[in-house]
Amino acid sequence: MPRALWLLVIGMAINVTGASFLWPLNTIYIHDILGKSLSVAGLVLMVNAGASVIGNLIGGILFDKIGGYRSILLGISITITALIGMTINHSWTFYVVYLTIIGFGSGIVFPSMYAMAGSVWKEGGRKAFNAMYVSQNLGVAIGAALGGLVADIRFDYIFLANTVTYAVFFTIALFGYRKIQANPTSQTSILDQKKKVKDHTKLYALLTVCIGYLLCWMGYVQWQTTIATHTQSLGISLKQYSILWTINGAMIVMAQPIISWIVKKYTKTLKTQIIVGLVIFIISFAVVGVAEQYTAFVAAMIIITIGEMFVWPAVPTVANQLAPKGREGFYQGIVNSTATGGRMLGPFMGGVLVDLSGMGMLFGVLMGFMLIAIFTTSIYDRKLKVTASNAPELSKSAS
Repeated sequence: MPRALWLLVIGMAINVTGASFLWPLNTIYIHDILGKSLSVAGLVLMVNAGASVIGNLIGGILFDKIGGYRSILLGISITITALIGMTINHSWTFYVVYLTIIGFGSGIVFPSMYAMAGSVWKEGGRKAFNAMYVSQNLGVAIGAALGGLVADIRFDYIFLANTVTYAVFFTIALFGYRKIQANPTSQTSILDQKKKVKDHTKLYALLTVCIGYLLCWMGYVQWQTTIATHTQSLGISLKQYSILWTINGAMIVMAQPIISWIVKKYTKTLKTQIIVGLVIFIISFAVVGVAEQYTAFVAAMIIITIGEMFVWPAVPTVANQLAPKGREGFYQGIVNSTATGGRMLGPFMGGVLVDLSGMGMLFGVLMGFMLIAIFTTSIYDRKLKVTASNAPELSKSAS
């Protein structure tokens, strides 16, 4: 890989490491320490995710207007300012305000990071983005593990550790990204897509897939919210809970060759690959629904991590294959917005269900969501008439 990409990969890993100190523990802090209900905690995380969506859209525009270097520094500056404030005062009102600002600032950073990665190694194709994906999950593994250790010492230190990590990221960006040449015109965002989508059949097919994708994310995000507080009620420590995310990140980094082999050998189409992942999601929710010991939560995390390695890469690949020429950014934007929407709606939905009916009802609803997702995935391409002359073959494997 080019040296510039290495700098971006390292920066992304440090960025996500910092974020991973805090995000797995947000619900625990709001519910157990600040004394708010799970519904309120979910609403706060929904606002944080909404701010991140706005940040992503603005970040894409800023990349086009002022370039990646300045956009990244602006996003980090906004985030680190809020983190300093949160470190000083993390009482209820200030926590909500600062968490919203953090979502906005961090949202600005990501579009430019990915756009720059694609620009500095165009001949690498997907390899540049795969490197960024792996670095993100490495950051999740490291940050979640360290976050649990720090929280066990004193929860307040989480905010300080997060601030220090972002300061390191800012330093790398300030001195390392200045000379990275990126072509802003190569990056598109949803707001740039002014032409009408003419192939409505393909667009409707993507939206059908994204219905299931939204439900998947609404279920998956429960591991960061309601399931996090559920583990606390069972006497599982913050350190043990954080290790679950370390397992998740480490598996994604190390198990890629195994999953790739399985996909090539046994899942011949993207549709099959997604459905297999959704079935694995159902198994995971069934396991965690009856879990009372830590080992059962470990097993459920391992299972759902395998499921996400089938589903998460496949949906953007479907979007890429469905997208008409020149509309790739718009279609990928729909996929990214769907994922963020799931992360935004999931915590609030889960919190309300648990507050009203308990954890058992939540897991039943989540398994129902996965069944709906299987249905939408199975029918999304029913009306498509794909030929070799106008589109890639949709039955190609995502690997």
